[in-house]
Amino acid sequence: MKYAFSTLGVPGRSVEHCAGLAAEHGYDGLELRAHPEESLHPGSSATDRAAALRTLTRSGVSALGLAGYVRVAAEAADEQVLAEMRGLVRLAADLEAPYVRVFPGGGELPAEAADARAVRRLRAVAPFAERYGVRVLLETHDSHRTGAAAARVLDGVAGNGAGVLWDVLHTWLGGETPAATRRALGAHLGYLQVKDVASASDLIPVGLGDGVLPLAGAVGVAPLDGWLCWEYEKRWYPEATELAGQLARGRDHLERLVAAGAVDRTRSEPAE
Repeated sequence: MKYAFSTLGVPGRSVEHCAGLAAEHGYDGLELRAHPEESLHPGSSATDRAAALRTLTRSGVSALGLAGYVRVAAEAADEQVLAEMRGLVRLAADLEAPYVRVFPGGGELPAEAADARAVRRLRAVAPFAERYGVRVLLETHDSHRTGAAAARVLDGVAGNGAGVLWDVLHTWLGGETPAATRRALGAHLGYLQVKDVASASDLIPVGLGDGVLPLAGAVGVAPLDGWLCWEYEKRWYPEATELAGQLARGRDHLERLVAAGAVDRTRSEPAE
């Protein structure tokens, strides 16, 4: 298992600062928030992209993915949405990141209409992403917060250029168990985004293991050769405790969950 954290937890900090935190606390990668508030986004120059890649390489830290804000089922012109996704894919390729995150954003559209719009756009961008060695991941979020809802979309998209990012908070809020999410996603799963909160009505981020989310269940069914990414939403909740002081403890907690999950899987295997 490899471990990453999202730069959403350290808003406005440089790639050098974030990579240093990751290296210091034993994280293998960073999920980079791709927004104009940050130092890297689709409008960044070639010089800035190259400098960021050098920084990551020097630190021994990978760019796991870009957390973009495109909404693939939103009421916008197809070409606008596709252009935004292509921009994220190019930036990911320049940073040697294998993944790009997009949101559903279906709003109040009927599920069938939102699905169709998302399928159409992901079908169009998936071959482009695949040529760049990037996979566009639809996050379990907003209008498609469960694995079952996200899988409805991805079942209609061919090829390896698209998949699903499993946000454990939203599948839980959607009433789906980790086992059900994993079954629904199957081969569509890109990686797992972990976090913790005090309750469904109090979403201020807390340390991993200090809240109510079913992290053990989710980690226990995650691919052992994949990635776990801690998304600590400090940007949206400035009153939350600073992330830097929690990184070591958070990684240790995830390692314990991974080890326990591996033991459980071994016990559940049929005897020869």
